Amino acid sequence: RPGRFDRQIVVDAPDQNGREAILKVHAKGKPLDTEIDFAVLAKRTPGFTGADLANMLNEAALLAARRNHSRISQADLEEALDRTIAGPQRKSRIIDEKEREVIAYHEAGHAVVGELLEHADPVHKVTILPRGMSLGSTWQLPEADKYLVSKDELVDDITALLGGRVAEETVYGRLWTGAVGDLERVTRIARAMVCEYGMSERLGTLALGRRSHNPFLGRDYHDERNYSEDVAKHIDEEVRKIVDHCHQRATEILTQHRDKLDAVVAALLEHETLTREEFLAVLDGKSLPPPEKPRETPKDGAGADASEQPRSKPNIAPPRFEPA
Repeated sequence: RPGRFDRQIVVDAPDQNGREAILKVHAKGKPLDTEIDFAVLAKRTPGFTGADLANMLNEAALLAARRNHSRISQADLEEALDRTIAGPQRKSRIIDEKEREVIAYHEAGHAVVGELLEHADPVHKVTILPRGMSLGSTWQLPEADKYLVSKDELVDDITALLGGRVAEETVYGRLWTGAVGDLERVTRIARAMVCEYGMSERLGTLALGRRSHNPFLGRDYHDERNYSEDVAKHIDEEVRKIVDHCHQRATEILTQHRDKLDAVVAALLEHETLTREEFLAVLDGKSLPPPEKPRETPKDGAGADASEQPRSKPNIAPPRFEPA
């Protein structure tokens, strides 16, 4: 009989069809609205594992219970998806109006540039609500699972990532610290294009540098340089050339479509979150209906409808929600 450690088995993340099947398995026994489409949810969760999908459904069930919904709705699943990816909303965080406007221009810059680029992923949602460690988010999701990425797609990704910083420069002529995560990703992608993917015309098709992995930490331990100082200088120059080119592209797009940028910002300041349909409507120059305001019920019950009057609750212990 073979030993326990004779071979290693690596299980890849499921593809779109696999995610749809996993969602249907974990959805059994949960009350769902008839409008929910598992194919759409599977399309919007690339890279999710089975545990991630189960966690999303359990989180949606908890949200539906807290909102007194009899069934899990599409809105509950969307919120659960955002929570799974970026964490819960920081509703207690108070943001100054000026900073709120800067955040809106930053996220609108990502969204407008990303949507107008040919090879970038479509914009799924834009929000200026703080979630986790971020003050705002722009979700771009691929239309299908990708296993190969072209140079054009990487360049467009860098350009879209720089859209937030470029929007700040274009509108205010000043810079803020909100783009720190974007700049880290931009540098990482550009350096990988030069050192790993052989996408530099100057350095040619070479893999520069060897990366050592630590199997216990599960991350890169150190990089080993196998090239000279002259090549290192050329690498830095090529990385700078790629980033500067993408920065110029983002500047030209936002300068040319400044009216679209201002329209998206106005919609974000009013609605705080824009779905893809709402975002495309704003880009087309259409006006959105005013956001719905929650109806306030008087504390003493005066003036409330008969159906809204507090009812006596049976003496039943509250349900327990086990962790996912």
